[in-house]
Amino acid sequence: MIKTVVTGGAGFIGSHLVDELVNRDHRVTIIDDLSSGKESNIARHLKEGKATLIIDSVTSLSRLESAFSGAKYVFHLAAIASVPKSLTDPRLTHEVNATGTLNVLLAARRSKVKKVVFASSAAVYGDTGEAPQHEDILPNPKSPYAVSKLAGEYYCTVFSQAYDLPTAVLRYYNVYGPRQDPNSEYSGVISKFLTSVLKNKPPEIFGDGEATRDFTFVKDAVRASLLAAESDANGVFNIGTGEKSSINDLAKLIIRLGGKKMKLAYRKPRSGDIRHSLADISRAAGFGYQPEYRFEEGLRETIEALTARETAGLQLGN
Repeated sequence: MIKTVVTGGAGFIGSHLVDELVNRDHRVTIIDDLSSGKESNIARHLKEGKATLIIDSVTSLSRLESAFSGAKYVFHLAAIASVPKSLTDPRLTHEVNATGTLNVLLAARRSKVKKVVFASSAAVYGDTGEAPQHEDILPNPKSPYAVSKLAGEYYCTVFSQAYDLPTAVLRYYNVYGPRQDPNSEYSGVISKFLTSVLKNKPPEIFGDGEATRDFTFVKDAVRASLLAAESDANGVFNIGTGEKSSINDLAKLIIRLGGKKMKLAYRKPRSGDIRHSLADISRAAGFGYQPEYRFEEGLRETIEALTARETAGLQLGN
């Protein structure tokens, strides 16, 4: 069996990645401090002995070196993934996201890991004025979160060039899907909107709602990660759909899919929010990535998962 490490593997995207790795008979080691991840997301795999959980932070280099021993692949998803949180605590965001990524690369190099796949973000682009964004555009980060992700990208590039450690940097675009906690400060707009609508509350929109996003279903993000690991992909790649939706249109679609009728609630714009974000995914197509989920299809699957949790008597987001 192939030993694979997933940092942040108890989180939203990470736990879906663990699901697929287990399905492929990988022996998975998960490193997560559970600050935003949940053990319940991976409980089945832990119980069946198909995954091991180490409760610790990527700021602990010695723990990473021990955990990476014998690993073929490392998927690095652990992060403080909140723009608002980064604005209130930029130092912690830097320590976890930038220094944590450096630690992952140091441990991977010493353990002779075959490849590191780093989960970055489209936030590094900021408001470039270009749409769609391609990987050669000069980044223009607007928050400490985006800066910390960009620093991690540069570390990956340097370790690939200077130390011959293959790295693939994936700039995820607005990933959504089941298990995304709407009550968390790290949550995306879709999970928050869905939960509000299912509770008969109007979605809260910051600004005029005309900002646009490229929304990526979590299973597409996972497939891209695995393709990047198993191919000779090296460098930076956008992972999105190449299609955009305004926040207003998103809210109206969720209201319709939820079978509700309600008006939208507008709030003041938030600091650090990007106006327009759209991926050029042609470079990722080079290692076989193409999105398989249409937007409405992914939303329906996410709604079904949230509704099932509510029917089971669980509080949404738990």
